[in-house]
Amino acid sequence: MASYDVIVIGSGPGGYVCAIRCAQLGLKTACVEGRETLGGTCLNVGCIPSKALLHASHQLHEAQHNFEKMGLKGKPPSVDWAQMLSYKDDVIGQNTKGIEFLFKKNKIDWLKGWGSIPEAGLVKVGDETHKAKHIVIASGSEASSLPGIEIDEKTIVTSTGALALPKVPKKMIVIGAGVIGLELGSVYARLGAEVTVLEYLDQITPGIDTEVARSFRSLLKRQGLDIVTGAAVQSAEALKTKAKVAYKLRKDDSEHTLDADVVLVATGRKPFTDGLGLDALGLQLTKRGQIATDAHYKTSVDGIYAIGDVIEGPMLAHKAEDEGMAVAEILAGQAGHVNYGVIPGVIYTHPEVAAVGQTEDSLKESGRAYKVGKFSFMGNGRAKANFAADGFVKILVDAETDRILGAHILGPSAGDLIHEICVAMEFGAAAEDIARTCHAHPTYSEAVREAALACGDGPIHS
Repeated sequence: MASYDVIVIGSGPGGYVCAIRCAQLGLKTACVEGRETLGGTCLNVGCIPSKALLHASHQLHEAQHNFEKMGLKGKPPSVDWAQMLSYKDDVIGQNTKGIEFLFKKNKIDWLKGWGSIPEAGLVKVGDETHKAKHIVIASGSEASSLPGIEIDEKTIVTSTGALALPKVPKKMIVIGAGVIGLELGSVYARLGAEVTVLEYLDQITPGIDTEVARSFRSLLKRQGLDIVTGAAVQSAEALKTKAKVAYKLRKDDSEHTLDADVVLVATGRKPFTDGLGLDALGLQLTKRGQIATDAHYKTSVDGIYAIGDVIEGPMLAHKAEDEGMAVAEILAGQAGHVNYGVIPGVIYTHPEVAAVGQTEDSLKESGRAYKVGKFSFMGNGRAKANFAADGFVKILVDAETDRILGAHILGPSAGDLIHEICVAMEFGAAAEDIARTCHAHPTYSEAVREAALACGDGPIHS
């Protein structure tokens, strides 16, 4: 029976980062993973493959719509779907092999198989049982569905099936206008599919700033996505040659049906803890089925910790990574910490959407006095030159102190630009601090500075 300081269950972003950090801090570490490759959902059937298809389909969009404007003449490229999937698989392979290399470099044992916890201090993988002073559950999440809808990953699919369709569908219905639904809906719309998105709520991308959501929806509509909000899906069934979806409009209770070649169910994700034996352990769960933890990621059972999608908080790979780092440092006797107020969220459509901190809606609800600094990418020279001038930067600051409370970016490279705001917020900076920092010209980041200037006397280029 092998003995370890730490056994991490799950090799997704939270798990593998936790394992590496534990090893760096001198703890004898093993990681349990039942997939044939490391990296969890994110690297295998989530973040990485979806971004590969988003990148490829965006290049197609550029060739179809903008190349000729720049003097690049010729027929737009045709789509070799099999080759595009091969490219996606190659990207997955490079990343998962990279994690395997990092495990070897840091002397982390990969316990291959699905793990369970027969009792505190023990992890069973296959027929072998291993001892551990500490166990970290980082088993991630799985796609959730709607009652009565049967997923076959062929006609009615989750994000997993949508990343490996045998051909580009002529018609696709997406149930759910969240991050996954809009990203994959954008991919197939660019590739020529007729995409209809059905969202139960009255706003797309629930939780983001209302002004951003409104503008974002308008841009997606211009790109060909038909978005129906207030739509309560009643059923989705796979027929012989097509799929059929029935829904009601909440505003008038009217009934509607749609046909499609593929239905993508993108109604969120739920913690994946099957087979771990949590009930027998008596591990406490929340009302939503997440593993309950304290401020130090300890569960109700001594020696067992949990991080990532299986606990409360946003289901984001980078949130799981930060928690993995924090719990590793705690186990090594250090002061691990995650600032949950400064965790950015990004939607990788085009334009991208990125946000951190408070929304204008949440500030109004709390009654806090605030100011808004806003700048359109139409005033940014680099964005105009690159046919990427849609969207804006919006910074929210305390009305008295000018301290940054949140930021929202709809525009080119928003997912990269948001981190300037994140760093500023970590240091308790004011908008004036960003406004007085020299930004290289011409860059998209100048729009961030202009929005910061707009929190004071006003932007220069607007």
